Amino acid sequence: MSTQDLSHSVASSSSPPSVTAKLINGGVAGLVGVTCVFPIDLAKTRLQNQHGKDIYKGMIDCLMKTARAEGFLGMYRGAAVNLTLVTPEKAIKLAANDFFRQLLMEDELQRNLKMEMLAGCGAGMCQVVVTCPMEMLKIQLQDAGRLAVCQGSASAPSSSRPYTAGSASTHKRPSATLIAWELLCTQGLAGLYKGLGATLLRDIPFSIIYFPLFANLNNLGFNERTGKASFAHSFMSGCVAGSVAAVAVTPLDVLKTRIQTLKKGLGEDTYSGITNCARKLWIQEGPSAFMKGAGCRALVIAPLFGIAQGVYFIGIGERILKCFE
Repeated sequence: MSTQDLSHSVASSSSPPSVTAKLINGGVAGLVGVTCVFPIDLAKTRLQNQHGKDIYKGMIDCLMKTARAEGFLGMYRGAAVNLTLVTPEKAIKLAANDFFRQLLMEDELQRNLKMEMLAGCGAGMCQVVVTCPMEMLKIQLQDAGRLAVCQGSASAPSSSRPYTAGSASTHKRPSATLIAWELLCTQGLAGLYKGLGATLLRDIPFSIIYFPLFANLNNLGFNERTGKASFAHSFMSGCVAGSVAAVAVTPLDVLKTRIQTLKKGLGEDTYSGITNCARKLWIQEGPSAFMKGAGCRALVIAPLFGIAQGVYFIGIGERILKCFE
């Protein structure tokens, strides 16, 4: 979930914001956005991971059951991982997108769809360095509550290999540090990058769709007097472009979530790769399973880009830097 390209549309007509200011804006937008929409993201993960409709009937039902069973903070399981890593993730993607735009486009004021798509592709490829391990850890924590419900109805242990050692660990609340340490000890760095291919398959198309779509939608509201689009127009452009891109890549997000989930409930399948996961999903749950959580993804992405637009429009990064001058 990236916010950096929004900076191109809200930069001052007199002088563009510095790289440092854009990094601060991206980090603040990510932190505020994650805090606001994380419960919906948790519901998305649990809906995508459940086989059939045994536990949750939809997003609202999932959130209500989670709040009753785990309390309000239960809806923020895994948020600490996102809050910790969202700033470097945004920084990498911001820097990469700016680098590729400057490399590929001689005049950034001229719209060039192919070059914009290539720049977005490059940014999407770079960000997975942080995105993949971040989501790997986040998914384990988000799905722990669903697994507790699954295992509570059966005395048999989980069917897949555990990410924590010892039989007692099944009953302990997992932590990101514990999961990361045991993955590193047992599988090395590759353990944290499980699902890297699926993450690339999701993030590259997302960036290819989002960046050009936002830039062109935002350009429709360009005001020659102010040298930029209005805040309301940019806000809506970000929401629309983000939602369209999010829904478009939902099938790839479902595959990524299933592959990266290490602990499975009783009777749930494990997957050897993207093709194996897609084949089993199609045969066992039908084509509709590929769009699980699509509504949640749209509800997560739209506010994230709206919040990002607000942060860039206000110029929080520039204001913070002025305090240190």
